[in-house]
Amino acid sequence: MEKITLGVMPLVDLAPLHLGVDQGIFEEHGLEVELVTAQGGAAIIPAVTSGQYEFGFSNPTSVIIAKSQGLDVVVVAPGGTSTGDEETDYGATVVLPDSGIETAADLEGKRVAVNTLNNISDSTVKEAVRNAGGDPNEVEMVELAFPDMVPGVEQGTVDAAFLVEPFLTMGLNAGFEPIAWNWIEVSPDLMASSYFTTQELADEQPELVEKFQNAMAESAQYAEEHPEETRNIITSYTEIPEEITETMRLPRWVDSVDQESLDRLIEISIEDGLLEEDVQLEDLVLQN
Repeated sequence: MEKITLGVMPLVDLAPLHLGVDQGIFEEHGLEVELVTAQGGAAIIPAVTSGQYEFGFSNPTSVIIAKSQGLDVVVVAPGGTSTGDEETDYGATVVLPDSGIETAADLEGKRVAVNTLNNISDSTVKEAVRNAGGDPNEVEMVELAFPDMVPGVEQGTVDAAFLVEPFLTMGLNAGFEPIAWNWIEVSPDLMASSYFTTQELADEQPELVEKFQNAMAESAQYAEEHPEETRNIITSYTEIPEEITETMRLPRWVDSVDQESLDRLIEISIEDGLLEEDVQLEDLVLQN
């Protein structure tokens, strides 16, 4: 049994990983998994590149930006993927029903809450504004923690907010209206989160990385086929109330990296000026 340490966050997207550990899938692949919870990709990426963790979880834009800064990171497995359907997708920009904001283009001159600046959240908001015919440079992005976003809109601190689950369901239940489905705006198959390692580890221990990829693929399939178990396990590693997990929208879980959607994220990262150097897709995704 080989031990691996994985930097994680308490997010819905990680349900397959927790299921895989709980169901013994990783053990079947010869892996003993230690999960270390971090505040975000800003803490996880350096822990992986320094060798403190073998693998990490992050949104792909953080990994793309890190790659452009010369850091040794490669994507090895998908996290959560867009459902491609507004009726079921798990990320949207929302407003109050009487706001007068009807499309993303109406966000010009407005303040929009995102959880992190210069990342996948504001980058996909900007893409939604572009797609609606507006100027994303005229939108003011305001950094707010997800739990503070619904109150922030209600109190008028911001005009709109980009919410993911479970906060999206909470917002919709409170009467908020979606004006853009951010993931779908970029790609109907958008890989909104991912697992990564270093090229150095992949070169030195290819079998270890392959075991991780196979275990993640099997865990993703298990999560997709067992939605009730998936909802139940989310309450074990997050503070999401059970009544919300029962009804909230779940990501789609797939068994391989969607390179086309990753390429789209590179494109909009370039358009938004987030990259220090060009990033090539073949350097960003582990080539088996």
